[in-house]
Amino acid sequence: MTTKKSPSSKSKPKKIKKAVFPAAGFGTRFLPATKAIPKEMLPLVDKPLIQYVIEEAADSGIEEIIIVTGMGKTAIEDHFDISFELESLLKEKGKKQLLKMIREISDRVTYAYTRQKQPLGLGHAVQITKNLVSDEPFVVLLGDDIIDAKVPATKQMMKLYNKVNASVIAVQKVPKNQTHLYGVIQGEKVGPGTYRITDLVEKPQKNPPSNLAIIGRYILTPGIFKSLEKTKKGRGGELQLTDALRTLLETEEIYACEFEGDRYDAGDKLGFLKANISYGLKHSDISTDLKRFLKSLKL
Repeated sequence: MTTKKSPSSKSKPKKIKKAVFPAAGFGTRFLPATKAIPKEMLPLVDKPLIQYVIEEAADSGIEEIIIVTGMGKTAIEDHFDISFELESLLKEKGKKQLLKMIREISDRVTYAYTRQKQPLGLGHAVQITKNLVSDEPFVVLLGDDIIDAKVPATKQMMKLYNKVNASVIAVQKVPKNQTHLYGVIQGEKVGPGTYRITDLVEKPQKNPPSNLAIIGRYILTPGIFKSLEKTKKGRGGELQLTDALRTLLETEEIYACEFEGDRYDAGDKLGFLKANISYGLKHSDISTDLKRFLKSLKL
């Protein structure tokens, strides 16, 4: 029988410096728009979706971004690279604020890229980053989930990680009739918005263990890579990260953090539109006119 590691038996938590962004999917829910444009580059007001999530990581203290790309995703690399021609033009025209804006996200963190040659699931996307992550804890962030929070959701999770020195998964309560769309946890509440996980189920079709759905933020220990090696392909013939976390649970404790903030499923058409309206209403350049437009609609 394997004994799980307990927080009291662990050394001081290692600083989390790296974040993995799986971005190799085809974005089929947004076709035909995503035939030529990566889903991650769809604009949320005036920035691509992936930039919001990378800014969340940077605001949480992440120093290195590892993006898992696929065929047709070069626009992501170009976006976070330096554009000499554009920057020269902005300098000539004296548009210092715009210049600062496009340089800031490139300068705040370093970037590394790796290719997922086949769409074999989220678990596989994480697995192929092993050499880049090395023997360190790291964050996995999904660009579909946009979280608007006073304290970045990743930073909230890091606070719990520093306390328990174990993997931490972001969760959110969802209606019972929607649990089949998510990975769902079963756990013991150990504090405000904090759970010690006892089981995880990927998209339960009936009898979900709770209404706490896994949202696209994970802090993972290096032990996840051994668990991924042991995990067989699951739903859809893909290597599911949730299945690997169940394996990890056999030897390590895993916690769930019910984050504070508004979450938008930007991988869904309706969620994407809701996010644009919500962020647009906070955008100083357009908020007044957008409010006026929304009030004018005869719904």
